[in-house]
Amino acid sequence: MAARRISSLLYRSLSSSPALLRSFGRSCNTARGISRFSTAAVVEEPIIPPVQITHTQNLINGQFVDAASGKTFPAYDPRTGEVIANVAEGDAEDIDRAVAAARKAFDEGPWPKMTAYERSRILLRIADLVEKHAEELASLETWNNGKPYEQALKTELPMVVRLFHYYAGWADKIHGLTVPADGHYHLQTLHEPIGVAGQIVPWNFPLILFSWKVAPALACGNTVVLKSAEQTPLTALYMAKLLHEAGLPPGVLNVVSGYGPTAGAALASHTDVDKLSFTGSTDTGKIVQELAAKSNLKPAVELAHFALFFNQGQCCCAGSRTYVHERVYDEFVEKAKARALKRVVGDPFKQGVEQGPQIDPEQFEKVLRYIKSGIESNATLECGGDKMGSRGYFVQPTVFSNVQDDMLIAKDEIFGPVQSILKFNDTKDVIKRANATHYGLAAGVFTRSAETANTMMRALRVGTVWINCYDVFDAAIPFGGYKMSGIGREKGIYGLDSYLQVKAVVQPVQNPAWL
Repeated sequence: MAARRISSLLYRSLSSSPALLRSFGRSCNTARGISRFSTAAVVEEPIIPPVQITHTQNLINGQFVDAASGKTFPAYDPRTGEVIANVAEGDAEDIDRAVAAARKAFDEGPWPKMTAYERSRILLRIADLVEKHAEELASLETWNNGKPYEQALKTELPMVVRLFHYYAGWADKIHGLTVPADGHYHLQTLHEPIGVAGQIVPWNFPLILFSWKVAPALACGNTVVLKSAEQTPLTALYMAKLLHEAGLPPGVLNVVSGYGPTAGAALASHTDVDKLSFTGSTDTGKIVQELAAKSNLKPAVELAHFALFFNQGQCCCAGSRTYVHERVYDEFVEKAKARALKRVVGDPFKQGVEQGPQIDPEQFEKVLRYIKSGIESNATLECGGDKMGSRGYFVQPTVFSNVQDDMLIAKDEIFGPVQSILKFNDTKDVIKRANATHYGLAAGVFTRSAETANTMMRALRVGTVWINCYDVFDAAIPFGGYKMSGIGREKGIYGLDSYLQVKAVVQPVQNPAWL
């Protein structure tokens, strides 16, 4: 068997903004300070979500089934720490069954042999069904993940719909080339589906990453075995139901819930999986924010706040390192502190709440340990620094100043609502410090100088550079990193490359009329 292709984007995932639905990013032109709220006490009696949990079994070969072992594991509400469902705990045996179903569906089933137009029509029906059930999906996402409901409904679900529409459009536009060759030969290339794609998604943006991986794989004619994050299995199972309702043949999509060391490891090492796509953790996601010395700081402060605190700080490209020019440093710190103190923390189902709980007790304790480390390293704690409420996994929005490059809060990925503000004195200095890492996912540059913007966009060793905006994402914009922040790209035309392989076909031509 040919060597398996591995496309691994090693990051926590993605981030977005409630400001825009299509590109769902934020720019200096659209940034607005939120001054009418102050940091709120966590709601003691959580709002009951308007959705029923109906799918907790694994999806294998078109059927929802119990785990082979009969085991289940709990899914939690991070607002309270209470169990909201018990989900089938898949392991190696379940992965074997799912891969066998996917292999049979690819080798013998109708999906790869179906016309590209018919595959496109099914992907369009999937998009329509996601749009129809957006409220249920958003409620499940918030209930199991803790992110604000309006963020899930108004920002993330439209992007999921957009991704399926986008790749539905690509399904019948994938083709090879006719290539001139020396001699009397006809040469052509074919773009063929790889086969069985194994996919592992993270917990911070379950629906977004589901669509990033599943939509292009299906558009190319592949079959899929997807393992959801053990913290957030519910929306993947609901999505699986919708995909089959849209007409996806049995075995084309298989979803197994379970833990990384068991189900995840079995999928990653399976010899009958042709391609593996993995999105998971790295030590850090990177952001550089270069501020012009005489610019208006309000938009930059708001963007820097959004870049770090969005989704409780649980983003692959969260702005965990905020570099600020020394001439405006003190003013920026004061404004960043004031903005953090106005951030609304509470029940994510409540309108107006900006920040919900962290995903689980492990992440909650990890964030608090990093905060303690920052204090012990003599960084200045400007605000926050502790938990909130008597239950659940809520953390105060926290801002540190006087942070040095060698401190853990600057070097490591905290993955929580902790902003570290560092000082720099010139562009050459900040470029050197920003690039002094093994990672390179994304960077943001906030400046009025076109010269500075052009210098920074070329000098920063990252996969995405946002200029005077942040977290602008679209189905057509590729996403991935440099160095250890990933192999390959997701989304856009580049997202198809991971699920296609090129075949050269050569045959002699007798008495050709032309060559």
